[in-house]
Amino acid sequence: MNERTKKKLIAEAIEARKNSYCPYSGFAVGAALLCKDGTIFRGCNIENASYGLTNCAERSAIFSAVSAGFRDFTAIAVVGAPKEEKAESICPPCGSCRQVMAEFGNPEKFTVLLGTESGTYKEYLLKELLPLSFEL
Repeated sequence: MNERTKKKLIAEAIEARKNSYCPYSGFAVGAALLCKDGTIFRGCNIENASYGLTNCAERSAIFSAVSAGFRDFTAIAVVGAPKEEKAESICPPCGSCRQVMAEFGNPEKFTVLLGTESGTYKEYLLKELLPLSFEL
């Protein structure tokens, strides 16, 4: 994936973050999922008063893509921070999101970009973030 695509994906995640519904934690997260064909799906975290029903941005993006019939993903960008602040620190995905990524992305090839609003980012392969994923 070239630098231009990485920057675009992070910009999409920043835009997705604006739609976050986070009245309980006050922590807004956006994600942008890149499909093999170049299609991008956005997701944001959506909280619920019953915390167990909250959905993370990463899973929101993946579930939207799968619901639309897409199954071949190459990368995801994640940007997060307290709602009223600029996202200037990286926001790594939770364990549940990492496991869902492993369900739909090849851990040896699936790229995870952890971005900031200033344009900096860290890049990982999923296998680095989830070395021992659950498999059947």
